[in-house]
Amino acid sequence: MYVVLGANGRAGGETARALIDRGEAVRVVLRQAEQGEKWRALGAEVAVAHIEDADALAEALHGAAGAFLLNPPPVSGDPFARTAELGAALAEAARRAHLPRAVVLSSIGAQHAAGTGIIATLNRFEALLDGAAPATAFLRSGYFVETWSEVAGAALSEAVLPSFLDPAQKIAMVSTIDVGRTAAALLCEDWTGRRVVEIAGPQDWSAGDVAAAFALALGRPGGRGLRAGSRPPGGAGAGSARAPRRVAGRGGCARYGGARAARHV
Repeated sequence: MYVVLGANGRAGGETARALIDRGEAVRVVLRQAEQGEKWRALGAEVAVAHIEDADALAEALHGAAGAFLLNPPPVSGDPFARTAELGAALAEAARRAHLPRAVVLSSIGAQHAAGTGIIATLNRFEALLDGAAPATAFLRSGYFVETWSEVAGAALSEAVLPSFLDPAQKIAMVSTIDVGRTAAALLCEDWTGRRVVEIAGPQDWSAGDVAAAFALALGRPGGRGLRAGSRPPGGAGAGSARAPRRVAGRGGCARYGGARAARHV
């Protein structure tokens, strides 16, 4: 049986679905019991726990062959303090539950302790989870392609694709479907030790490339009338967009779920 945190989010949800599709028993960990109906309908077990509650998490992880762990994006407050709190609770819970294998969602660029904005929290998160399970993989993902759906309305109504990314800067992007399939594959493989897996799409894209893709889909070939703009939609705050990411170099490539993934130990 495999435990998945964040199942009602993008990456966690795709990981749970990928495990279920593989015929594996799954336990999703949610904050509220009423959020679990759709997962019960798919045959998953539902546990209720807050990530910062080490006691409840240890119980949720008990008996698992592996778990998908993550650091949810901070809604408010100090993201570094929140990361320290959640990372310590997760590490303690994993050790107390004797969790044999963990796949920890991270980001490309998490190897840097500074200079990457909010991604630097994942550098600390990795450090806290390192060694929490005998087999621990840090799944460093590119920018989620699905994130662009959050600004699709502005692209339609304002002819501007809101983003804090440099319109010309190409970065690694990937679908959360591929992230979930990769996480499921790693959980089901037989291995021990520490692994780092970077996952990205077949090529890097810029916000300008995404604007051009939106324009094509809207029947505006060549990007006519649609551009990438350095602002959030509708004057919203920074929580509506992601900060720019520094992309690390990638080595030899393997394939998981249709995306390229470079493995580093």
